[in-house]
Amino acid sequence: MKALVLAGGMGTRLRPLTHAMPKQLVPVVNKPVLFHGLEQIRRAGVTEAAVVVGDWHREIREAVGDGSRFGLEITWIQQEAPFGLAHCVLLAREFLADDDFVMYLGDNVFSDGITALADTFRRTRPAAQVAVVRVPNPEEYGIVDAGPDGRVTALREKPRAPRGNLAVAGAYFFSPLVHDAVARIRPGLRGEWEITDAVQLMVAEGRDVRAAEITGWWRDTGRIDDILDCNRLLLDRVEPHVAGSIDEASTVLGPVVVESGARIVRSHLRGPLIVGAGTLVEDSYVGPHTSIGEDCVLTDAGVSHTILLDRATVTDVNGIHGSVIGRSARVGISPPGDGRHRLVVGDHTELRVLA
Repeated sequence: MKALVLAGGMGTRLRPLTHAMPKQLVPVVNKPVLFHGLEQIRRAGVTEAAVVVGDWHREIREAVGDGSRFGLEITWIQQEAPFGLAHCVLLAREFLADDDFVMYLGDNVFSDGITALADTFRRTRPAAQVAVVRVPNPEEYGIVDAGPDGRVTALREKPRAPRGNLAVAGAYFFSPLVHDAVARIRPGLRGEWEITDAVQLMVAEGRDVRAAEITGWWRDTGRIDDILDCNRLLLDRVEPHVAGSIDEASTVLGPVVVESGARIVRSHLRGPLIVGAGTLVEDSYVGPHTSIGEDCVLTDAGVSHTILLDRATVTDVNGIHGSVIGRSARVGISPPGDGRHRLVVGDHTELRVLA
C-alpha cells in the first residue's frame, strides 16, 4: 500500500497565521500538523508516499525533507491550483500505478492513527473504504449512508436533510479501481474534481465500497478552534519530561514537558503543557493545554489553552486564553493591564493589548 498525502490547501480560515506559513505546518504540541499525519501513515505500514503541494511547496518540502525522519520515501507532486481531491489522484496516477493506497488529508489528526483502518482494508479489500465518524451536525460534512454490514449506499456532501450522522473523515483507502471512476467524473459547481463524486460513481455501479468507523477522536485542523482543540487532546496524553531547568522558586503541577535548554524561573506551571527548547519563562503562569514553541520569552505573563509558535514574546500580559500567537510575534500591554484576552496573532507582529 502507498500513501497520497494532500498538503496543497491555502488555509484561508486560519488567517492571519497562514499569510506567512502553510496550514500544514501550524504546530500542535510543538509539531507541525502534517508531521502527525506522516507518522501515522508510517505506523500503518506504509513506506512510500506522494505529497501533493501547492503554492507553499518550498516551505513544506524544506520542513519534511527527504522523508527519512518518518521512515518514508517521499515523492513530490505539484498542483498548480486547488482543483479538488480527485484531481490529486489524477496527478498521482503514475506514482500510484496499480497499487492500493490511502489518501490522507494533511491537516487531519486521528487520535488512534490509521493502522486499524489500514488493516481492515487489507483484510477485506473492497474497491474503496472511507473512514467515518459520528458527528452531531451532519449537515456540515460529507455524509455516508451505510447498511449494517458497513456497505455504502450513498455519499452526499453537506445534505440539507441528513439521513444519518456518519461523516467522512480525512482518510480514504482505494484499490486501483478508483482510477477509472476519477477519470470519468467532471468538475462540480466549485470547479473542482470531487472525490465524493468518484466514490459515489463506484457505489452507483455496484462496486464494494465500505465505511469503517474510527475509534477515538478525529480532528480537521482547518480553523483556530480546531487547532486549539487538537492541541488540547494531544496534550492530555503527554508524559512528563524535564530536560531543561526549573528553579526552586517555581512550582509544577500535573504533566509538564520542559525541553532542552528551556528555563523556568519564579513561575508556576500547571499541566498538561509543553515548553519548547531554548524558551525562557520568567515570573509567569503557564496554564493547562498550552504549547510554547522554541526560543520564546514569557515575562510577567499568564497564558492557558494557548499555542505560541517559535520565538514569540509575551510581556506583562495576563489572562491570555484560547489563543494562537505566531512566529516572532511580540505581545505587550498598555496599562492598566488586567482582563482576559483571546488573540490570534500572525507572524512577526507586535501587539499592544488594552485591558
